[in-house]
Amino acid sequence: MKEDSKNELMLPNEIILNKIFQIRDQKVMIDRDLAELYGVLTGNLNKAVKRNIKRFPSDFMFQLTQEEFDNLKFQFGISRWGGTRKLPFVFTEQGVAMLSGILNSDRAILVNIQIMRTFTEIRQILTDNLSVKLEIEEIKKKLSNQDKSIELVFSYLDELMEKQENPQPRTKIGYKIKGKE
Repeated sequence: MKEDSKNELMLPNEIILNKIFQIRDQKVMIDRDLAELYGVLTGNLNKAVKRNIKRFPSDFMFQLTQEEFDNLKFQFGISRWGGTRKLPFVFTEQGVAMLSGILNSDRAILVNIQIMRTFTEIRQILTDNLSVKLEIEEIKKKLSNQDKSIELVFSYLDELMEKQENPQPRTKIGYKIKGKE
């Protein structure tokens, strides 16, 4: 982490991206990781949140279940989580934004801005991917329809070729002249 000439803290986006997890169908950050980024102790971060708990409804912050915590530990190996006595809290994008209102250090503000930008980038990437997937599905539908049309053309061609190979005598139409048939 470094500061540039504009007094902005510069964290590589990968650091933030690696600390965003998908839990309960939401993108969240863990209290421990946020505390590390903000340069505060996890306990102090959680105390500040508890002093301002009205700012953090369940769609902004929630505590992991033991099963969720175990799954998270499994992803990273147990040693990373050694010493944790309580189940961690996780913060959604809105919860991280709300943290900026209770953590007033310059570093916390700059880190928060960068986290918000990263969440925005993730949302844009997902939107771009969704539009690409929709376009691919549209192409698949068109190809499927073309396949059906081609099959129909070939079946008509088969019928025509069969009629040419096995012509059936046509019944003559018109007037019959007596004596000639």
